[in-house]
Amino acid sequence: MKKIDDLSFDELQEAIIGIKEPKFKANQIFEWIHNKTVDSYDEMKNVSKKVKAELQKEYEFTKAAIELKLQSKLDETKKYVIKFEDGNIVESVFLKYKFGNTACISSQVGCKMGCHFCASTKNGFIRDLTAAEMLKQIYLIQKDTGEKISNVVIMGSGEPLENYSNIVKFLNIINHDKGQNISMRKITLSTSGIVPNIYKLAEENIPITLAISLHAPSQEKREEIMPIARKYKLANILKACDYYIKTTGRRLTFEYIMIKGFNDSSEDAAILSNLLKGKLANVNLIPCNYVKEANIQSSDNLDIENFKKVLRENGINATVRRELGSDINAACGQLRNDILKM
Repeated sequence: MKKIDDLSFDELQEAIIGIKEPKFKANQIFEWIHNKTVDSYDEMKNVSKKVKAELQKEYEFTKAAIELKLQSKLDETKKYVIKFEDGNIVESVFLKYKFGNTACISSQVGCKMGCHFCASTKNGFIRDLTAAEMLKQIYLIQKDTGEKISNVVIMGSGEPLENYSNIVKFLNIINHDKGQNISMRKITLSTSGIVPNIYKLAEENIPITLAISLHAPSQEKREEIMPIARKYKLANILKACDYYIKTTGRRLTFEYIMIKGFNDSSEDAAILSNLLKGKLANVNLIPCNYVKEANIQSSDNLDIENFKKVLRENGINATVRRELGSDINAACGQLRNDILKM
């Protein structure tokens, strides 16, 4: 059966017309689903029984529930394992910042990218998430915390640009003024560099922040830790980034995981500086999370600060990501992997 909460606003209007009702009723139903985030037709108090009965014949709600929650003792970070009706699980994170509450969500069950530093990929790829399943992660977090989410990062399990159509639908629903109305400018999407879809996204006119998971300053080093780099070469990714910046006028973020003894030298920083010189971009330096399945360690704080210094001296804007929730399996995919092994 089709899912009512996976319909875009236009699709919902078509569904209402399909049951021979005036399309303005889509406004009420969309608000119940995506603003008040109800889980059943029974909760829609101002919708007639006739309309609900007709919709129920063809559409049901996506089922999802919090399977496990971990609360950090160091800060207000909460990590969730969310289970869907087919038994698959993903991870989502609630992060509290001065500028607002952020939900970090997954876009796929598992991941096929194979990045050595990430636990999400260790059990392989299962399937894409629907737009509704991505939305559910945010709605469940809001209900559990009692707090409004103002920012979204699509940086959990999965490669968002490999799930392109569902991602675009998700963005349009979460941004809709009759739903959560989260500004596109407060949404960040992270990709390992799916070149054709970077070009495609540039044409969508969706003013989100695009983050490129770079993690190495050269093609050779990138291939060592990111198998996808063999398919999408660094030179082609950077060309696509230039097109994205030129087309959208939006600043890009380049994410760079700091791995001890691998990509954290002053020479690496100098090469990265030359690579990104002249681009409208920011480099986000990320202390590497410990992943049991990978034999890697985070760079020392002194090396991270020195790396940032070299970038800034070369005119590259760089920041170091603040670590949150480090005591609750903060590494992406680690908690899911632990549960799958039980």
